Amino acid sequence: MLEFKILQELEPNAEILDIIKNYDYAIKNGRIKHLKATNLQFIEPTEYLITYPSTLIIYEYKVNEIANKNFYIKEHNEKYNLKEIKQILIKLKS
Repeated sequence: MLEFKILQELEPNAEILDIIKNYDYAIKNGRIKHLKATNLQFIEPTEYLITYPSTLIIYEYKVNEIANKNFYIKEHNEKYNLKEIKQILIKLKS
């Protein structure tokens, strides 16, 4: 059986929380996990589930140095940076 050890709990982004405070939402904190007896690490992203006024799932990945786009919107199948996410959330409210 696979055994994992949680190395770090990833906290939600304060700037996004400030924007979505007027929406109906749920947050699932991300984690960095280590697979015991190996040197493998797995990153679970922080998940923002916005349910009203529209359904939108945003994943925030803490590690992505190359593209500098730490966010992924499941419904759009595309990566975004923080500035683009803010614009999308503001448009969603309108």
